[in-house]
Order: sequence, then structure tokens, then C-alpha cells
Amino acid sequence: MARRFIAPLVATSLVLLSSPAAEAADTPDFGMLADTVCTKANQAVDEKGFVRIGGMDQWVRIKGSSCTNPIIVLIHGGPGNPTTPFADAVYQPWEQHYTIVQWDQRGSGMTYGRTPLSDDVPLRIEQLRDDGIEVSRYAARRFGRKQVILMGGSWSSVLGVNMAKADPAMFCGYISSSQLVGKFGQNGSYSATLARARAANDADSIAKLDAIGPPPWTNPRNAGILRRVIVKYERLVTTPAPASWWVTPPEYETPKAKADYMAGEDYSWLQFVGMKGDGIGYSIDLYHLGPKFAVPFYMVQGQEDLLTMADQSRRYFDFIEAPRKQFVLVPAAGHDPNPPMVAAQYKLLRENFDRCD
Repeated sequence: MARRFIAPLVATSLVLLSSPAAEAADTPDFGMLADTVCTKANQAVDEKGFVRIGGMDQWVRIKGSSCTNPIIVLIHGGPGNPTTPFADAVYQPWEQHYTIVQWDQRGSGMTYGRTPLSDDVPLRIEQLRDDGIEVSRYAARRFGRKQVILMGGSWSSVLGVNMAKADPAMFCGYISSSQLVGKFGQNGSYSATLARARAANDADSIAKLDAIGPPPWTNPRNAGILRRVIVKYERLVTTPAPASWWVTPPEYETPKAKADYMAGEDYSWLQFVGMKGDGIGYSIDLYHLGPKFAVPFYMVQGQEDLLTMADQSRRYFDFIEAPRKQFVLVPAAGHDPNPPMVAAQYKLLRENFDRCD
């Protein structure tokens, strides 16, 4: 799970880490989550397990200090990079005021482990959108609410826009981070990263980028090559995430859980980029959905983001129309979550979402 929040660097083959018998012995038995309603003040909730979503069992994590707190549905990026293994460390300070609901999307993490998907089974934005809306309805029902707060970043910023468009009555607002707007890789990212490498006289990175050339690509590995160079240069100018963020609970450390995470990451990433530049990442066009949103829209953007560039995110923000909207540019933040970005997200939550009924 070393790649954590970031988009996978390159597709790899799954290596079995242990025998099936050993995996079964090491894997905790998680069942289906309850569908009962909790509306008691100061009753904490800490649950993880499966919910029947979109015709399959999908992994859901729920945690908060009170059943009466506003609910955040936090959708993960990648695709294929669930945040559930890191929720306890990264978002624990939020739990005093919010109930955080996360789920491993189909083709990802624990959901992939429960129902593996073969490469010929396509991921579709519309299906993932509908799954996310169903998770949101489940979360609202569990706590006797009509609406939830929606949050997404990177890949899930696209998913979040589609969810907010499809069922605005479900959400009292949307907070987006590292907004992906158009076709993956065609937003100036390659040129900006190559310029950084040339300014640093970084012969190795220049050679790698020159070899793949600018997008569009037909080789699925090219996106991973660019991503590695982006990470290298973002690390020079951003605040690092603390090591404590990546300490995961035991159920995510079993050989099976690790193998499932990596296999789901590989499957989802190849679905995103495609084998010939024909993955879902190259079909993204949020402008095509139109400018009008019926929910408040808040956008958090890392100033040093080389993957989803700030000028592209800002241009889309200026295009949209919403009851309320706000653009927050975060210094010392890049594409992936780090302390300045998480702090900016939390500030928006506290200023705008003390209630969500």
C-alpha cells in the first residue's frame, strides 16, 4: 500500500504473498453493516464492514463521536486508492464534529477482495456515480438525515461532480480538491513538469519525459512515468505528510488485504488509462455537464499541484454556477493530501457545514 492516496505509478502484476490457507487465517471476518437508525446525541459510532451497493457487497467505514453530527461522505481517488486504511490517522480530528463515511469503490481495496473484477469488466463513471449516491443514501438513512456533505479529490473530484449533478437533493454541499476537469494528462501537466526538470538540469527526468513525449499516449505506462517525476518535484516545494498518517489498522495489514489492495489498484488504474489510451480517464469532460450546480461548491487546490494544474481548476471554478462557491488556493500543497490541504478542507467544513440536515 505504499502509494497511498496518489494515482498508481504504473500497472504491475499481482504477486501472491501467502497461501490461501494462511490468508484465511490472517483475515478478520467482517460481515454486513447494520441498517438501523441512530439519532442519539453523543453516541459514538465506529463501524467497518460491507453494505450491499449496486448489486455487490462494498466495504464501508463509518466513524464519528455522535450520531447527531453532520455526515461527510468522503470518496477516494485513484481510481483504486481507498482512503479507508488511513482514515483513523488523517481524519481523526474531524470526528468530534462530523461522522465520516468512506467506501472502497468497486474494483478497489476490500470491495475488490470481496468481488474481484477481471480486466474485461469495465469500470464506468455512471456506475460508480450511482454507487456513490447509494452509499450517501445509506449513510443518511443510518443517521436519520435527508442530506450529507460530499467530499472528493483527484479522480473522485470527477466522481463527486457527477454525483452532485445527478442527485443534488442528496447533498448540502460539495468540497472538491485537486479538481480533474478534462482528459487525463492533457492539462499542461507534462509541459509544466518538463519545464521544472529543465530548470533543474535534471538529465534523468528530461530523458524520461522526452522519451514518452507529450500526451495523448497509447502506452499505459507513460502516465506512471510522468507521475513519478511529478511526485519528485512536488516533494521539493510542499509540506510532507507525517509518517503517522500511514499507520494502518491490523485488518489492512494482512497478506490478503495487501494483495487485494494492490490487485484492485492495478485493475482500476488500467481501466482509467486503458491499454491504448482509451480508458475512462481520457473521456473526462466536466464542461460537457454544464455550469449549473444546485449545491454549494467549494474547491481546494494545491498551489504546487503539477497533476491537476491550478489554472485549469480555477478556469473550471469560474465556469460553474452554484448557490455559493469558494476557491481556496493552498500554499505548500501539491496534488496529494498533506497537512495544509487537510487543514484547508477542515476550515471550509467548520465555516460552512456546522449543520447538514
